[in-house]
Amino acid sequence: MKNLTSYLKKGILLTGVLCMAYSCSDDDTTAQEVTLSQTELKAVLETDEIIGDIDLALFELSSNDSSTGKTSNNDCYSAVYSDTGYVATFNNCVLNGTDNVNGTLSVTYDQQGETGSFTASYVDFYVGEIKINGTRSFTFSTNSDDSAITFEVTSDMTVEMEDGSIIADSGTKSTTIAFNDNSTYRIEGNWTVVFEGNTYNVNVNSALTSELSCAYVSSGDMDVSKNGLSVNVHFGDGTCDDIATLTYPNGVEEEITLED
Repeated sequence: MKNLTSYLKKGILLTGVLCMAYSCSDDDTTAQEVTLSQTELKAVLETDEIIGDIDLALFELSSNDSSTGKTSNNDCYSAVYSDTGYVATFNNCVLNGTDNVNGTLSVTYDQQGETGSFTASYVDFYVGEIKINGTRSFTFSTNSDDSAITFEVTSDMTVEMEDGSIIADSGTKSTTIAFNDNSTYRIEGNWTVVFEGNTYNVNVNSALTSELSCAYVSSGDMDVSKNGLSVNVHFGDGTCDDIATLTYPNGVEEEITLED
């Protein structure tokens, strides 16, 4: 479980390489550069970075063989199980390097009882001084020989940052991790972030893939738009590097690096 948790966390956080800057067309022949500020980029990625470790804790708790009335405990969180789910309480603790996690979540199993499906409801839940509200629905499954696991999350969340700014995040992200000689991951889905009056839409066209040993997405592409102005981001042919190609609405291409 420790190794699986590490792989899942990396897969979730690697959605963060999606874009550093992009451009939009203001006429048929000219691409006017529009950069995505550090604040905007942080907002686009913030929800998963804040909640990723909690997601993995809920995954672990939901995988337990637990019956009604049973209590599961560790140093950071506990859960009391019922016929319909469980209530998880985080004990003002540090979870895999996060700020102190504090609060109670209600987790409900899929109404049809499908193994590996549940919904977590956040009500004024805190990670440090950051307040979280909303729901996240989870489905996880393995293939027939347990050589791969898929972890899908559908979110409808609001996050209130310490400075009072609000980030709204909704949509679905799916990460599949395959365990083999060169373990790989693939990310699919589409999601929307609203921050300071701007709407950021991400749509993965071809799964974002790479080896777990690589720090970058090495293949796949997606469209990223801000307030309706869209650019395609292509991550390459599978080579592990920090280069991506942007294609603007007028067909102009630009190669960028994903690190400063």
